[in-house]
Amino acid sequence: MFKTILPVLLVLMAVSCKKENSALQSSSLKNGLSTTALSTDAEGVAAPGAGLIRIGTQRWMTKNLSVTRYRNGDKIPQVKDSAEWASLTTGAWCYYKNDAVTGATYGKLYNWYAVNDIRGLAPTGFHIPSDAEWTTLSTFLGGDLLAGGKMKSTGTIEAVTGLWYSPNTDATNSTGFTGLPGGYRNNNAVFYYIGYNGYWWSSTDENSIYAYYRNVSYDNDDLFRAYQYKSYGFSVRCVKD
Repeated sequence: MFKTILPVLLVLMAVSCKKENSALQSSSLKNGLSTTALSTDAEGVAAPGAGLIRIGTQRWMTKNLSVTRYRNGDKIPQVKDSAEWASLTTGAWCYYKNDAVTGATYGKLYNWYAVNDIRGLAPTGFHIPSDAEWTTLSTFLGGDLLAGGKMKSTGTIEAVTGLWYSPNTDATNSTGFTGLPGGYRNNNAVFYYIGYNGYWWSSTDENSIYAYYRNVSYDNDDLFRAYQYKSYGFSVRCVKD
């Protein structure tokens, strides 16, 4: 009797588990959020320790870009000198306050000329998101007034649980985007706002002087859209082709 019933029970349990797994997969696809790890080849070098998060129809790296070479192998200059940075019209990168320790956490800051270089800043299989692609992300997350909180990493510096200054308003990181407050370097080569704001370039320019970017802030849950001088140094996030 038990020999007959046991195989039937095993089959039923297998079918039940299969249905449950399918339901979980469907739920994940419906919500549009899922995470996979990146390989340790060029993708890993581009953003060490990064994963690949699916948000809606897009797949984003979970860390800021940190390459020192263009896709074709050419070196991207690291520019520390303030006067040199301020006069640039070609691609360059730096660490916040030229401190490599911050780079290990926040990645590098790139001017827009590096973003736009035809040699390719993003690794193979990825690209720098356009202004329209950032809008697609924001729309999926409920619009600019809500998206930022879902993208910010959680915790605060004061509580020793995060990298943001208080209050880190409405930060849930429910997307897995893990946005960090990497600050920026302006066109006069002065550094600002690490711990307070995170800034990311788009690949879209407004004119010969300005290009579009997005930023999130410690004191609200907005995903702010604006344009800035191409000579500024912002973080870069890559999206899968």
